Amino acid sequence: MSTAAPTPRTFDAMWADLEPVGLVASGGYRRFAWTAEDHVLREWFAQEARRRGLDLTTDRVGNQWAWWWDGPGTVDEAVAAGRKGVVIGSHLDSVPDGGAFDGPLGVVSSFAVVDRLRALGVRPEVPLAVANFVDEEGARFGIACAGSRVLTGQLDRDRALGLADADGTTMAEALRAAGRDVDAYGPDPETLGRVGAFVELHVEQGRALVDLGAPVAVASDIWPHGRWRFDFPGEANHAGTTRLEDRRDAMLGYADLVLGARHVATRRGCVATVGKVLVEPGGVNAIPSRVTGWLDARGADEEEVVAMVEELTARGQEHGATVTRESWTPTTRFDRGLSERLRRVLDSDEEVSAPVLGTGAGHDAGILATAGVPSAMLFVRNPTGVSHSPEEHAERDDCHAGVEALAACVADLVGPAGATSQVTSDDAPREQA
Repeated sequence: MSTAAPTPRTFDAMWADLEPVGLVASGGYRRFAWTAEDHVLREWFAQEARRRGLDLTTDRVGNQWAWWWDGPGTVDEAVAAGRKGVVIGSHLDSVPDGGAFDGPLGVVSSFAVVDRLRALGVRPEVPLAVANFVDEEGARFGIACAGSRVLTGQLDRDRALGLADADGTTMAEALRAAGRDVDAYGPDPETLGRVGAFVELHVEQGRALVDLGAPVAVASDIWPHGRWRFDFPGEANHAGTTRLEDRRDAMLGYADLVLGARHVATRRGCVATVGKVLVEPGGVNAIPSRVTGWLDARGADEEEVVAMVEELTARGQEHGATVTRESWTPTTRFDRGLSERLRRVLDSDEEVSAPVLGTGAGHDAGILATAGVPSAMLFVRNPTGVSHSPEEHAERDDCHAGVEALAACVADLVGPAGATSQVTSDDAPREQA
């Protein structure tokens, strides 16, 4: 139970704390899992929890949870009595040279919501937590939402621990270097069992809200999406002395994948991106002996995404490629009852209809939804429509509007009506590889 005297802080003050962490020359951020920058971010989260007298816990994966519960007994006793918690939050890591808002906006806003509810005199009838999910972007080890995937058992712990970064450091080695207990790493049903509902606020990764003239929206679903690794074989040789007809150039197969991805995606109404490549031996004057490229495939229609990947796989295999699926998430529909409840709250507050948007971006909320946790999302307007880039942005007034919207929704969920007892998952969990 929280006992320390809370010390509220403004959204702007918290945002200023985070601005310099991981900032690089491009104006973007490099905040990768289990690095020095990640340590600073985790310490910041812990400090914000302590300021408010929240009970800070860390699960077996390393995800952080800051719990507010002033009711009788402990959080676990409240859960055992049928009062499962409401969780808000997001992540603090980034893609390479990513924007400032993707992830941190949700975490900072969530702490601001705690302050807002306390200022309004709200006393939650169920526990409320702010969460920081680790390694959401997968920028270092290659699998997005690794923290929530391992937590829910959707990513095998041994596979996760064996993942390696570009320098060959495995996740297990990175965890040890960060002082984590690798033996304890793995799914954590006990922590997951505390969660009765999860609401994630996130900057919009597109410009629909700009076109609609609205600062905040409710999410409907996440498009199916996945990542595939294509390994093209070749033979190293001299760039100046080897005739074209004698070459086994691994780059040619990769180039065909890049062009084919654009062509097939256009025809099937999907999106496909080949945004990462490794070339061996990597010399300007050496014919590539091996090229590895990663395909990111998404789309509104799951069957079309699957068909696109099958087509590109066959195309790569014609060049001798070995194709490995690294992740796949089917269409993820957020809990209909919870999303509708949020929309009604926003409608009553704003006196206008809250837009409902689908998204092509994956999120921890989607992973929890797949695990059977009633989950929903709110989006905050991004005037540039750009994400995963230094150009990603949200206006200060819209950020504050997001805090007010999330606070109104959370107040409804943790209020006297018994909140989460009314939240039921209306969509069966779906298997995720």
